[in-house]
Amino acid sequence: MACATGRGTSVRVIPDEMIDAGITYNGAIVNIGAAVIYKRLLPCLSARPLLVACAKRGLRAASQYKGMDYANFIVSDEWSFITDFEIVDFGKHDMDAEKLYILIDEPDDIAFIRKHLSEDLHLSVSRDHMAMVMHKEATKSKALAALAGHWAIKPSEIVAFGDDANDVDMLQYCGIGVAVANALDEVKNVADHICDSNENDGVAGWLEENVLRPAT
Repeated sequence: MACATGRGTSVRVIPDEMIDAGITYNGAIVNIGAAVIYKRLLPCLSARPLLVACAKRGLRAASQYKGMDYANFIVSDEWSFITDFEIVDFGKHDMDAEKLYILIDEPDDIAFIRKHLSEDLHLSVSRDHMAMVMHKEATKSKALAALAGHWAIKPSEIVAFGDDANDVDMLQYCGIGVAVANALDEVKNVADHICDSNENDGVAGWLEENVLRPAT
């Protein structure tokens, strides 16, 4: 089993001892244990102009790399569980990144971000109004394809579950895409099945009904 998340770790989603592989930062990194089998970082030269432009607009933004958030705001004020962050001047920041995130304050902030995206980057906006910018090849579907190739698994043999916009390409890639009942409509529209909500253990229920029970 693999866990795919937009976060930098899968621990807050499911304990590491329960998974065989992790897809983190929306597909920027794929690891099996300590081994990294897929990596697509954002080049600093592509990320810096966007971060500088967002800072000038007054947007809160951060560049993530190896568990550290390099930000222009006090990250722990927004999420108390994030303590590994550093306030930086984006104009002088010279590190590549696994992911950038920008907090959306106004609807036209998204258009502003798109305007400042270079061709080697892509944007995903989560249901909680966070803009996430990654390398154009850092998507959950591409990361899953790399993992499937490593394990010699066909896409038709994969079941994936999702609820947010950054799950759409993954659900379209795999053989069976399942959306939870409280997923965004755009996720439900591409799903092959809809299970109960994640608050009601929908994923576990679907697996029990469609995978475990037929096997017994």
